[in-house]
Order: sequence, then C-alpha cells, then structure tokens
Amino acid sequence: MSSRVVLGVGAGIAAYKSCELLRLLTESGHQVRVVPTPDALRFVGEATWAALSGQPVTTDAWTGVSEVPHVRIGQAADLVLVAPATADLLARAAAGMAGDLLTATLLTARCPVLYAPAMHTEMWEHPATQANVALLRRRGAIVLEPATGRLTGRDSGPGRLPEPAGIFAVATRLLARGPVTADLAGRRVVVSAGGTREEIDPVRFIGNWSTGTQGYALASTAAARGAEVIVVAANVALPDPAGAKVTRVVSAREMRDAVLAAAAGADAVVMAAAVADYRPRHPSEHKVKKSARPAALELEPNPDILRRLATRKGRRVLIGFAAETEHVVREARRKLAEKRLDLIVGNDVTAPGAAFGGDTNVVHLIDAAGEEQALPLLSKEEVADRILDWVVAHRSTATRRPTLRRVR
Repeated sequence: MSSRVVLGVGAGIAAYKSCELLRLLTESGHQVRVVPTPDALRFVGEATWAALSGQPVTTDAWTGVSEVPHVRIGQAADLVLVAPATADLLARAAAGMAGDLLTATLLTARCPVLYAPAMHTEMWEHPATQANVALLRRRGAIVLEPATGRLTGRDSGPGRLPEPAGIFAVATRLLARGPVTADLAGRRVVVSAGGTREEIDPVRFIGNWSTGTQGYALASTAAARGAEVIVVAANVALPDPAGAKVTRVVSAREMRDAVLAAAAGADAVVMAAAVADYRPRHPSEHKVKKSARPAALELEPNPDILRRLATRKGRRVLIGFAAETEHVVREARRKLAEKRLDLIVGNDVTAPGAAFGGDTNVVHLIDAAGEEQALPLLSKEEVADRILDWVVAHRSTATRRPTLRRVR
C-alpha cells in the first residue's frame, strides 16, 4: 500500500547513499517528498532529488507559502525518515528548533519519525550527541545505531550510515505497524541468528541449512520498535540489520561466549540460531584425503546455550526456537520445559512456506503457562512482530504472564 514518506536529508557526505534509499522507497510504490537541509544540497543537488522523487524539492518555508509547507508536509506524512541525520541536525531536532523546512516538518509530524545517524566517531560518541539521541528516543523517535566501518578519509569506527537496504527494511516495518512504534524503547534485545559450523578438518564442517533470515527479521523489527539490538550471527551472508550491533561467530562455543556476554543487562534474549548439538571430538589439522581409509567421526556434545542462560535468567525474557520435521508442538513443549523458557517458537521446516532461507514462516508460539497460538503463513517480519508483541506484553505485566489464544 502506498504511503506518504518524507525523506529528510542532512548535510553529510553520506547524503549520496540516500539516493539509493529514495529509489527503494519509490520503487515500492511510496510517495516520497525529499526535504534536505540547505547545506545538504552542497552534497547532492536539488535537481537530483526532484528527478528521483518526482516531487518538488525545497529547503525553506517560503516557497509555495500559500500551502503552508512547514506545517502541511509533516501533518500529511505517514513516516518521516531522516538519513543521514548529522550531529547538528539531531541537536536541532532535540532542541525543537525550526530554522528550515526539515526541522519545521519534524515539529509538526505526528507520524513515526526515524533517524539514521551518520557522522565521525568522535561526534557520535560525544556526550552532547548521546544526550540528544536519548532525548529523541524518550519522545518516541526511532534513532538507529550507526554502523561501524570506513568513514571519510582514513578514519574508521562507529558513525557510518547503515546501508540503504537496511534502513529501508526498518522503514517498511514502521509503515506496516502504523502510529504505534517505540514500544521497546529503552530495552536491550539480543538475537542469535544463522547456523553454527563445527570443523571436521580445515575444509569441511558439520553444519545446517539456517541462513539467519528469521533472526535478522527479528533484529530489524526490534530496532524499528526502538530497542537496542545486539545480533550474534553465525555464518550469515545477509547485510547487517540497520541499527543493530552485530557480532560474528562460527562455532557453537563461539556463539555461547558471545551470547552470554551480550545477554548481560539484556531485557530479552531470542535464540533464533540453529546451534549444532555435536562437534567432532578430534578435528584434523589437515584435510582428510579421499584416498585415506575413512575413520569413524567421533562426536562430543556442544554447550547448551539456552540451558546456561536459564541458570542466570533473572528477570530476562528467554525465548527459544524449535525447528522440527514432525510432532512440532510436542517437541516444542518438551524443549520449553527442559530449557525453562518463557516462550518457544516451534516450526515445521518441511511445511509449505516454512523452508530455510525463505521469506515466510509457519510457527506455533507456546509460553510457559502452556498457552499456544498457531500462526498462519506469515512473512518472517510479521512473525517477528508477533514474537515481540508477546515480549512487550510480558514485560508490561507485573504479576502474570501474557495470555496466548489456546488452540484446541
């Protein structure tokens, strides 16, 4: 469905990347009005924005004054997306200033507002910028964490604009949810994703078919709902979810260490990764030759990450996944009890639309109270929303757990 999006562009070198973001939005059928700051036009000119959007472009409130643009643009928007959001622009937005059309639009918008910061590391980490970001988040805005990587010149570090595709994914989730947005603001959510690999020799491993698609959908959706998101990704080839901090691992033991470290202070941990149950006891230092007589592959168990998390659970919400090929509900309930989880997501990976790497999933949500909800075929982003809806309800319930609809 077409939505009205205001794309605000700050005066940063990363403004050129927003041309790709604009293309993604317009090709998805959204009506996009680009509102740059005056200095942003030093990086990308007015003609480029107008040609790509098919909409007029101006930076001041005096052009077309009879239409009261400094009020009407924000009032009519379904989403205001600012990318790049510079340190200066974040400061002016936090202070409620209205010196140009973009900051005036931010004051009049009553729709979701999403900021994608981009600046040098020192500027991002400065206490003033962090205070401004915290203030905007408290007011309900979604401020993504910047990516870490190459900046201008020889500098590198946190402050890089997330990739346009990642920002677009978060924007899409905000548009799908409508006015209710930052219900996970102030919460830290840890998500594991992908599939671990256990080395047999330097060229072979024991692994699985998980691609991390569902885990990354959870991360992107949690970021769109205002959470601080940490992803522990095992062998995932997807682009990093915008707004999430990503730690990359290979094996189950590496994942255990990374998840336990990330879980400190977390409000929820969602173990969506497919973790190998066993690993070779004696991996070979050299490639095992085809001509050699095959030896029996002796296995030993990998650490049980969910069980370890349960021993230090505290008030943290702990969610697991059970990927099964038969008796899905029975096996999911068994795992729920054994691991002492709050919620388990059971899915039959052989069901139509629920294959590894696909865009959709069919799952059962079962909580510790025994309540079960069978979800129909949904996109993995919609599945992520349902899981996070449960997390929000769980965290907001002081004396009882949220209730799922019981399926007979």
